[in-house]
Amino acid sequence: MEEQSEILSIDEIAANLRCSRAHVYNAINGKLSGTSQLPAICMGRRKIVRRAAFEAWKITMTPWASR
Repeated sequence: MEEQSEILSIDEIAANLRCSRAHVYNAINGKLSGTSQLPAICMGRRKIVRRAAFEAWKITMTPWASR
């Protein structure tokens, strides 16, 4: 059984969302209209995202979740 990491890379997020890495960077930088900024931790040039923050962000971006 594979243990899930607390930290996600840009590649892992892109695979989960089925989008490009550039699209993930745009979400982190708040450049996508109609969405909130994806919270990320900057480590120099590298950006990582906590799994809990990513899952919470996905829920807030789901239109039917607020019903």
